[in-house]
Amino acid sequence: MMDESPRLIMMSAILGLAVMISAIACVHSKHQSRKLFVELQQLTSVRDEMQVNWGRLQIEQSTWSAHARVERLARQQMKMRSPDPADIRLVRQ
Repeated sequence: MMDESPRLIMMSAILGLAVMISAIACVHSKHQSRKLFVELQQLTSVRDEMQVNWGRLQIEQSTWSAHARVERLARQQMKMRSPDPADIRLVRQ
């Protein structure tokens, strides 16, 4: 019986240490999981803001490149006009 007492103490210490290491690993894992979830939520928010901004930019681009607007600016600012029919030449190859 005496031989088993130090062995039993050693096994209890090893098991206790294993339980402590497992508990610490579990806490660390949970902490990492929460930290990554917060980062995911932030990145999702940034993505959503960028998508809204992209939509606005597309609307702005379509507004700036509208045919009527381009033609009006060409006539007003650059003094451009449609050529007279007599000035039009047809080139065939």
